[in-house]
Amino acid sequence: MKVVITGATAGIGRALAEEFARNGHDLWITGRRTDRLTEISTQLQNEYKVTVNYTCFDVRERAAVENAVATIAAAWGAPDILINNAGLALGLSGIENGDVDQWETMIDTNLKGLLYMTRHIAPLMVKEKKGHIINIGSTAGKTVYPNGNVYCATKHAVVALSEGMRIDLMNYNIKVTAINPGMVDTEFSWVRFSGDEDKASKTYDGFEPLHAADVARTAYYCATLPEHVCLNEITMTCTRQANGIFKTTDAAVQQS
Repeated sequence: MKVVITGATAGIGRALAEEFARNGHDLWITGRRTDRLTEISTQLQNEYKVTVNYTCFDVRERAAVENAVATIAAAWGAPDILINNAGLALGLSGIENGDVDQWETMIDTNLKGLLYMTRHIAPLMVKEKKGHIINIGSTAGKTVYPNGNVYCATKHAVVALSEGMRIDLMNYNIKVTAINPGMVDTEFSWVRFSGDEDKASKTYDGFEPLHAADVARTAYYCATLPEHVCLNEITMTCTRQANGIFKTTDAAVQQS
């Protein structure tokens, strides 16, 4: 399979690249950090003997997405899989105190970036009458939590868009899957708190969250089911998280 992964320089995106490369699939990875893209592509090619192409751009930039997909199409034609993984959360405050610049970054990345990529990749798949689009959402797209307002709104939109894409594309034999992970131990919290290591480190205190590899293995499972089977949506959490709000810690377990 030929797999395009956005936001592949860290976290879930990097784990996705590792999982598909380990299983012998060629990749086209994207992200905003050229040094990391170079490092990852070199590592995966050397270790797994697959082809790993990369293009450095920001999914928020419409023209950059169009140019990148044109490059992919010229080299590959239609990819077999598009994984819309690029996304982020910024800040954690009430709507009355929200930072509008942070809102726009989340909307432009989590929602518009996904749309831009899909708009240019989907026609390639339509022409071939096959393909699979996997959108990485969040439990924040299923349950709204305090001070999550705009981030939760973008991830609810990912769930809705995935359903709409599935309806629009099923006549072309194209699968659409939304994977909604709960808390995952990645750079997510570090980014949300603008590099504040103390706040970020407390996010997962007292329990073991999901790991990026857990999400990657789930995506790979979805991508390798028989042609007539599509997993429409998966919401996954660690054992100690019930949904987007409720989790428990070691101390709570010991007291029960």
